[in-house]
Amino acid sequence: MIAAAWVVFLKELRDALRDRRTLTMVLLSSVAIGPLVLVAISQLVAGIEKRAEAREVYAVGIEHAPGLQNYLERQTYVLKKAPADWEQRLRDSKLGHPVLVVPADYAATVARLEAPVVEIVSSATDQRAQGGTGSLQRLLRAYNQEQATLRLALRGVAPSALETVRVEERDLADPAARAAQLSFMVPVFVLMAVLYGALNAALDTTAGERERGSLEPLLMNPASRLALVLGKWGAVATVGILIAVLSCLSFLPAQQLLRSEALSAMFRFGPLEAAWFIGLLLPLAGALSALLMAIAIRCKTFKEAQANATILVLAISMLPLVLVMNQEGTAPWHLWMPALAQTTLMGRVLKGEALPMADLMPSLLVCGVLTALAVAYVARVLRSAALK
Repeated sequence: MIAAAWVVFLKELRDALRDRRTLTMVLLSSVAIGPLVLVAISQLVAGIEKRAEAREVYAVGIEHAPGLQNYLERQTYVLKKAPADWEQRLRDSKLGHPVLVVPADYAATVARLEAPVVEIVSSATDQRAQGGTGSLQRLLRAYNQEQATLRLALRGVAPSALETVRVEERDLADPAARAAQLSFMVPVFVLMAVLYGALNAALDTTAGERERGSLEPLLMNPASRLALVLGKWGAVATVGILIAVLSCLSFLPAQQLLRSEALSAMFRFGPLEAAWFIGLLLPLAGALSALLMAIAIRCKTFKEAQANATILVLAISMLPLVLVMNQEGTAPWHLWMPALAQTTLMGRVLKGEALPMADLMPSLLVCGVLTALAVAYVARVLRSAALK
């Protein structure tokens, strides 16, 4: 049976590698994914850094508050007058900065020893503007604190009398953990590359052969059905594993494309991390290959198999989003869900955390059971009544 499975494996692997569609998918999803993902992340971070370094404040009516204007300039911020249509540009997500609105009666209100109302206007649809509201709020709070300190000093009151507690912030996350927050897309894209890379090979070797009429002659061979299925599954899994290896290795040279110096210094993805990624994806590639074959084995055409496989593709695509929506940390059941477990473990690798065997075993066990059940199901279908 092993010899027959090996012959089928070599035949199916040659057919898969001859298929231009499969080869194109391998190249696009594995070799190009590393540079594309890192360039996208670095563009995002570089844009944030550029806006932070620009130190610009867009204001309306700032001439009514000379004291506030002087404070902002002393903090090395450049004051710019907001365009006339700034409200519409914020709604259209084209301005990219929050707008500081100072009322015309600012000076008169301060003269009456009252607190004038200063607005920070942004739009929830303009993510860049939303990101700048925090720094502008901190600037205004610092200005308030400075003015309150001066007023107390003029009245002979020590400003420290109002400070009952001194607050200092301390971040426990190391640079690797902070970088992993920015590179959370890397495990997801690698996982999806493995899924879509194995998809065509799995559907072609089952529903594709049935549609072409080449599956029936293959079943006429004296080899057992299990040997035929193992050979086909081995070829599909090899394509998935090949994509996993190429996807992970592509991130090594792609790091040279990082535009953000901060991200380049924090992002840790060397040969060790690549080896961990490959090791975590190997059992998943085998399980996905077997599941896709089990879905497609009863389909009469390649298009029908694609439609039926959409459910599995959608489920695998949605599972990693649990980590994005979950704010309570990793739950034990995450490690028992295929795709979600691999995404969780790869995220830990990026953070530099250790992976104990107790955390690795659930994903290995689940992938092994799914592979065995799916392969047995395909062999049973081929062993049953005549194909329809």
